[in-house]
Amino acid sequence: MPYRKFEEYNIKVTDDAKESFKDIIESLGENASREGLKKTPERAAKAMQFLTQGYDQDPVKILKSAMFKEGYDEMVIVKDIELYSLCEHHILPFFGKAHIAYIPDGYIVGLSKIPRIVDVFARRLQVQERLTHDILECINNTLKPKGVAVVIEAAHMCMMMRGVQKQNSVTTTSGFRGQFEKIETRNEFLKLISDKLS
Repeated sequence: MPYRKFEEYNIKVTDDAKESFKDIIESLGENASREGLKKTPERAAKAMQFLTQGYDQDPVKILKSAMFKEGYDEMVIVKDIELYSLCEHHILPFFGKAHIAYIPDGYIVGLSKIPRIVDVFARRLQVQERLTHDILECINNTLKPKGVAVVIEAAHMCMMMRGVQKQNSVTTTSGFRGQFEKIETRNEFLKLISDKLS
C-alpha cells in the first residue's frame, strides 16, 4: 500500500499565508516560480500552522480530562520534556527541555498531559519567560496542587544564527509556586532534575 500522509489545514489561512510567503521570497530577490521554490510558499504556510497550533488548543481542558482523586502527596517530576517553539521577535526556533514538578493536594494528573501542556504553550509565538510562566500558572490554577515548579533550558536560533552568534549559550528560566517557594523543597527538585538515574 502506498504511503499516504493525512494533514488538515485551514484552507483560507493556507491560501493567505501562501501568498504572503511568496511575496517575501520574491522581495528577497529570489524567483518564487523556479522548481525548488514553486511549492515552498504552500509548505511554509502549512508549517507555520503546525508550529502555531497551540492557539487552537485548550490546556485547561487537556489537564481536566485526566485528573484523578488520589491521596499521594509527594513530589511528582516529569523531566527532560523536549520542546520546540518560535521566538516571537524573529520567528526563529528555540528548543530545549522542560522539567516540571508538582506536589498533589487531592488530585493527580495523567503523566502524558504534562508534556502536552508544554506543547500547547510552545506551539505559539513565544518568549521563553512567558512560556515558563504560562505552563506554571496553568498547572497551578487547574490542578491546585500544594506546589508547582517549572524549569526550562533552551537554545535560541535568534542568538545562534544571527545577532551575537553565540553557538553554545543556553537560557534557563524557572518559576515556583506554593511549597516550591521554600528553599529546601526547591533544592530537592533542582537536585532531582540534575541527577541522572543509574
